Amino acid sequence: MTTKHPEAVRAGSTTRTHDADGFTHMEDVVRNPVAQWAMVALRIVLGFTFLWPFLDKLFGLGYGTDAKNAWIDGGSPTTGFLTKNPAVVDGPFGDFFANFAGGFWDWLFMFGLLGIGVAFLAGAGMKIAAWGGTLLLALMYFAEFPIGRSGEGFTNPIFDSHWIEALGLIVLAYTFSGDKLGLGRWWSRIVGNDSILR
Repeated sequence: MTTKHPEAVRAGSTTRTHDADGFTHMEDVVRNPVAQWAMVALRIVLGFTFLWPFLDKLFGLGYGTDAKNAWIDGGSPTTGFLTKNPAVVDGPFGDFFANFAGGFWDWLFMFGLLGIGVAFLAGAGMKIAAWGGTLLLALMYFAEFPIGRSGEGFTNPIFDSHWIEALGLIVLAYTFSGDKLGLGRWWSRIVGNDSILR
């Protein structure tokens, strides 16, 4: 419903506030300014968490990828992790995930890292990036799969940073955190408020 003034629309037991154009924005979902800025900071940190490995693997910056293994010099971003990482190779799904090393999978992995990182830093396209990031993190979790592997460097048998990052992506996308210090408000008017592209 579109009006000239903000209005509350009751759906079941939840109340959603819309601006004059009928769109819901971050301040309608998260009222506390400290929480809003904390979410913006988390969005930027998570965005850079995905963009950095893309850059490191592309150019071989030496943090996770040596210069000799840079993708632009013929290195494979997926092969090292899936075929040489003891946590993956010795895991219960090591043989399965070895099939996803190199070639097409390098392109898909690198596109995913870049897309998720840029979407969260820009604050636009966050919903689809959040679900893509959750899928990527779930695959990485199952590749290493810590359950039942005590004494192999795993500090928790069930939950690790993959879970935290995935939940962070979803929360940030669905609280419209890209509206503050990002392009989310503008982008919502192009793709729609409820679009998966939002």
